[in-house]
Amino acid sequence: MPSRSNPASRILRPEGCALLIIDPQTKLMPAIFEAERVTRNCVLLLRLAQIWSIPAVVTTQYAEGLGPLIPEVACATPGIAPLDKTSFGCFAEEKFVAHLNEIASGRRTLLVAGVESHICVMQTVLGALNAGCAVHVAGDATSSRTRENWEIGLHRMERAGAVLSSTEMMIYELLGKSGTPEFKAILPLLK
Repeated sequence: MPSRSNPASRILRPEGCALLIIDPQTKLMPAIFEAERVTRNCVLLLRLAQIWSIPAVVTTQYAEGLGPLIPEVACATPGIAPLDKTSFGCFAEEKFVAHLNEIASGRRTLLVAGVESHICVMQTVLGALNAGCAVHVAGDATSSRTRENWEIGLHRMERAGAVLSSTEMMIYELLGKSGTPEFKAILPLLK
């Protein structure tokens, strides 16, 4: 029987989740392994967050140097200003923690995607776990400049207690069933 304390054994519920997209920036994404896959899946997760009214935070890492959000993500985040940071891990930034607490009060599950898997994503996931959050990482919506660092980052996060998932796993788990207005809204994006 699965342990109730194990986040992998609990079904995701929209009302308990917040979404975090980390650093998909114009000067960084061209160097990312399989950047098109990461971009497509980050946008899918943002669309799902809109459909379910899941609070979302999008970050940039030193935007002055690495540029703004890529256009695809910027277009998928109307009304959401990216939080710029200089710390690699989001939880090391007081303004991030305050903002997350403000928009996602009471939500204890963080859905995470972005770049780079072995740096900013991994340090953010460790910070979230240490803050008592359950963390689900969309492995196919993360990457690094090299495949090796992407995979090593995923393994480290999973060993630390994050649930390694995929974009479609998250989407279908949050939907729960077909035939709903939410299912009908997201289905065209999955084809």
